[in-house]
This record gives sequence, structure tokens and C-alpha cells, in this order.
Amino acid sequence: MTNAVFAAPPTDDDIDRAVAAFRHFNRFYTRLLGLFGNSYVSSRLSLTEGRVLFELATRGRCRATEIAADLSLDPGYLSRILRKFEEKGIVARSPLPTDARNAVLRLTRKGKATFADLDRRSAKQGRSVLEPLTPATRAALLRSIRTMEETLGPRLEPPAPFILRPHRPGDMGWVIARNAAIYAQEYGWDSTYEALVARICADFIDHFDPRRERCWIAERDGEPLGCVFCVRHPEREDTARLRLLLVELSARGLGLGKALVTECVNFARTAGYSRMTLWTQSILKAAHHLYAQAGFSLTAEESHHSFGKDLVAQTWDLEL
Repeated sequence: MTNAVFAAPPTDDDIDRAVAAFRHFNRFYTRLLGLFGNSYVSSRLSLTEGRVLFELATRGRCRATEIAADLSLDPGYLSRILRKFEEKGIVARSPLPTDARNAVLRLTRKGKATFADLDRRSAKQGRSVLEPLTPATRAALLRSIRTMEETLGPRLEPPAPFILRPHRPGDMGWVIARNAAIYAQEYGWDSTYEALVARICADFIDHFDPRRERCWIAERDGEPLGCVFCVRHPEREDTARLRLLLVELSARGLGLGKALVTECVNFARTAGYSRMTLWTQSILKAAHHLYAQAGFSLTAEESHHSFGKDLVAQTWDLEL
């Protein structure tokens, strides 16, 4: 006998409510971008004309049949748009020797200038929508957009690789919150660990030396996935410390931890340190593997009671 619980199939009422919500979003989005006006992003082009111009600019030389197929446009309607573009000197045709009726299209110099203006207007519109949002809200919106793209249509390209970027305002709050939450969830550590991370972050900001210290935030599509710090040792000028290595559960297995450690070690070498050290705990086995891969060696262990648990602290060192 199984205890599995199966979801009931959606009813007509469920589908009707979903359709109503979907249509409501469509109305909201078209109002937001002003798509009901006579022009697209305050240009002299309609939305469809702007979309056709975008295809011509990004494809280079192409045929009308390709654009009609990809945009699901009626060939006659597309033909009228292209004829208008030709009259304005935006598009030129080059008949094929083997088929004069199926010409190759390309933007003229005027067409490229027209597209550049449209592209600037579109970017300005996007900035006006996104810039007022906080970084966290903007990241949440981008995740929602990505979910819609992945759910409603096949991905045409693999997921974007993560990037490593320097810290910026707001990142320290994320570092503190995610360290506290993840270590409480995985190891049952109490709030004294959160206090320790907060002190490390505060010291980093208060005494930040960009020549010899660095924080990296791993990010994908605006969403933070991990972090690591390289800071000066408080007592040894020739020694750097690797601190607060963290990888979100959802990002593990992507090689992110290795990339963070490698970036940290390479920076320490470039900054002129001759040695690097780190303090960790014996239970953090996955991190140990990354440290060993980077050339660190375990040099000391000591039992202690911290963060509400009995732990074994470890020191790992690397000659640079």
C-alpha cells in the first residue's frame, strides 16, 4: 500500500481562471510598454515594423520567407512592410540569379541608422522599467521572465554560464543571510555563526584594500549563486586568507566552487602574497576536496564548541 498523494486533474474552472490571469497579464504588459499606440517606443514604426527591422538587422542578409516563417507573419502583410521600407530607403533587395522572385534583403546605411535609433529607444524603455527596482526585486523579476521563457517555449540556447563579479552595495546582506540559512539547514548551526559572518563582512567593508583584498559574487541571470573572499591576514603581511566560500544548493555540481577557489588563489598570487591560509571545519567534506584540488594542505586541527555544536576546526595552508 502506498502513501503517495496524487494531484487531481485540473478542472474547467481551474483552466478558466488560469486563462483569465494570463489575459490580464497580457493587457498589463501591453499597457506597460505602450504597445497600443501608433508607434513603437516613440519611433515612427509600428510594433510589427520594429520587429521586422530587428530581424533584418540581426540576421544580416536574409529572405522574406525566412522572416515570415519565424514571425508567423502573413506573407502579403510582410510584403507591404518591406515595400514601405524600400520606399523609405531602409531596405535594399538583391535578386537571386536562380530565382528573381525570392530576393535577398539587407539594410541600407539609412536602415542601419534607423535600427540603431530604435535599439537605443528600446534599451531606454527597458532601463526606465528596471532601474527603479531594487537589485533583489530586479533579480526576482528576471527569474520570473526566465521561467516564462523556459515554460512556454523551447530554449534555443543552453543556460547562461555563471559569472564572477566584484561585490557591490547589498551583497554583504546576501552573504550574511545565505550563510546563516544554509549552515542552519545543513548542519544545525545557531545564530552565533550568523554573527561571525556579519563581523567578517563588516571588517571587510570597513578596511577594504582593493589592491590586496577582493570579494567575488557568483551570479547567473542576476541571481547570486555563491561567494568567496580574499582578505589580508591580521598578523602576517605576506599571508592572505580565503574566507566565506559558499555555493547555493541549487548551483552545486556546476563547478562553481572550484571556480571561486581558483579565482581567489590566482588573485592572491597576483597581489603579491607568498602564502594563503583558511579556517574550516572537519565536517565540510565537499569544501576540503576543493581546497586539496587547489593545492592546500591540512596543517592543524583543534576540537572546539562553536555555533551550538561540537566541532573540529581545521587550518589549511598553501604556498603561493
